[in-house]
Amino acid sequence: MEQIDVKNYKEFDNHERVIKVEDDNIGLKAYIAIHNSNLGPAIGGTRMYNYRTEKEAISDALNLSKAMTYKCALSGIKQGGGKGIIIGDPKIDKTEELIRTYAKKIDELGGSFITGEDVGLSEEDVQVMFEESNYFVGKSGLAGDPSPFAAQSVFYCMQAAIEDYMRATSFDGVSVAVKGVGKVGSSLVDLLVKAGAKVAIADIDDAQIDKILRRYSNIEVVHPKDIHRFNADIFAPCALGGDINDKTVLELKAKIICGGANNQLAQPEVGDRLHKKGILYVVDYVANAGGLINVVDELEEEGYSKERVMMRIQIIKDTIKNLIALSEDQDIATSRFADMMAKCIFNKDSNA
Repeated sequence: MEQIDVKNYKEFDNHERVIKVEDDNIGLKAYIAIHNSNLGPAIGGTRMYNYRTEKEAISDALNLSKAMTYKCALSGIKQGGGKGIIIGDPKIDKTEELIRTYAKKIDELGGSFITGEDVGLSEEDVQVMFEESNYFVGKSGLAGDPSPFAAQSVFYCMQAAIEDYMRATSFDGVSVAVKGVGKVGSSLVDLLVKAGAKVAIADIDDAQIDKILRRYSNIEVVHPKDIHRFNADIFAPCALGGDINDKTVLELKAKIICGGANNQLAQPEVGDRLHKKGILYVVDYVANAGGLINVVDELEEEGYSKERVMMRIQIIKDTIKNLIALSEDQDIATSRFADMMAKCIFNKDSNA
């Protein structure tokens, strides 16, 4: 493993280190980014994705690891932020030997980075990795797949948003456009339909769409390139990041943005533009924190407790309500205010 210099990347944010992990014999090429460990050892999922370039992969690792630091801070989790990135198509390149080798590399870090499931890896993959290292979370029978818990926190944040921003008392009559119906998005759709919302969906994978339509006959399907323009009360990005950018801000019709994807804003300034336009942005690293809260609970001394997890996820609703109130009171974008709050938490801890 080799530590690399990333200070010339625009995504660099005083990251503590980025480590390159390679094994040419099995085709493993990965990066581990540790953003900040003031609150505790870094934690964050490992994503396997077919990045076009190594630079693109490193940029994603930098962004995602930073978001994990902020997520931990605002979720009351005593961990720092990190992220693992494996370059490759999980449908073609993922092998047992590759994920075992990656897990051994994680073990060599001695607990400075704890990881688990993310895009491109499954709960089953994580169980294999556990055989090579204890520095993983997401054990089957305990925390398991974090996706339903991430969806639950997104749902609670939507509740807070419609109550405080739309003055609605329920999801009856509220329309939601969900982009990406993979594990998190499909779980969110289930919660929304059950709550009485009117749902539209989009995904680049027709198989995922078909799964939803087999469960529900009254859901509208929209092309992924058009879903952000759909006339809905809430736009829920649940695919990859960067969906909210200079172009899409001009085309959005939703009153609220609240979804499960990470790094939804292409640039920080986009959050300011949303605020000026009167669109409430429910900060992604707060909204989707349920998945992290779930897996981190395995690290508690007394062991995993689903009851405690659900109680902590419920508290996120209060966090969002407080954030909305502060944003409105001081006329500052929710994204800016959340960043300030998170920085105060993890910087104060380091100076204590």
